[in-house]
Amino acid sequence: MRRQTQARPVQLPPSRPVIVRGADGTRLHTEVFGPEDGYPIVLAHGITCAIRVWHEQIADLSRDYRVIAFDHRGHGRSGVPGRGHYSLNHLASDLDAVLEATLAPGERAVIAGHSMGGIAISAWADRYRHRVSRRADAVALINTTTGEIIRQVKLLAVTPRLAGGREVIGRQLIKRFGGMPVVRAAEASSRRFVAALAVGRDADREIGSFVYELYATTPAAGRGGCAKMLIDSLEKRHIPLDGLTVPTLVIGSERDRLLPLDSSRRIAERAPNLVDLLELSGGHCSILECPAEVNAALRALAESASAATKLSS
Repeated sequence: MRRQTQARPVQLPPSRPVIVRGADGTRLHTEVFGPEDGYPIVLAHGITCAIRVWHEQIADLSRDYRVIAFDHRGHGRSGVPGRGHYSLNHLASDLDAVLEATLAPGERAVIAGHSMGGIAISAWADRYRHRVSRRADAVALINTTTGEIIRQVKLLAVTPRLAGGREVIGRQLIKRFGGMPVVRAAEASSRRFVAALAVGRDADREIGSFVYELYATTPAAGRGGCAKMLIDSLEKRHIPLDGLTVPTLVIGSERDRLLPLDSSRRIAERAPNLVDLLELSGGHCSILECPAEVNAALRALAESASAATKLSS
């Protein structure tokens, strides 16, 4: 039997905790890295992940910027609410709560979101349109989508005649898998399934192991609640992007099987103020598979945004 590769321990730079509560009282674990007077970059992670998934970006960007990262409800060290407390409205209001708690009055930031984090940004811009220009200088939407999630997943390949059945199977599979407790006897198959969705075939095996570790340590209620929320909310519709009026960077990956490159291209076509569409190699977790390219793009976006802020002040 082949031994499973274990993920190396991830060490984050020193941080300062910030107490943040969602609109319904859910505790949102938030940390701030880097210089207190640095230009702010806010990071929102994807489903079944946590702040640690951004370790490549935090280690690099926090040398020059104030990096603010938080765990979504039901994830990482944040609170785990009960049923009925997972929705696009909750995603949007949680992000708004983090921005209000961590940014000074009148201060704006670059806000970057990966996967579900990108969905949170789009939902926030749609539901809090009056706050977008007040709190964001620019946004980055990484390996994400605005809707029709099941139709995009490339894990279940079938003929066009069976496409309807594929969507039904995919919907139930992701809902059930998202909320299942981690069972040691099924760990090997679970690892393969998570890795197939999350990383490209050529990715370092340690990346796949790290992503599975994040999945396995995410509370089942949080995984299941968010998986059901995303499928129920975005299975047959898209979040409007006309409220996302600030400069927008879109990053997609050529071998993303969870939210394929076409979803990033669609966002780029619809974004009112597109800065660039960056197409990378690798799978869904470009922040881990292509960290140098992602970091450089986020730095360029922050440098442009902070320079524009200085000129206008």
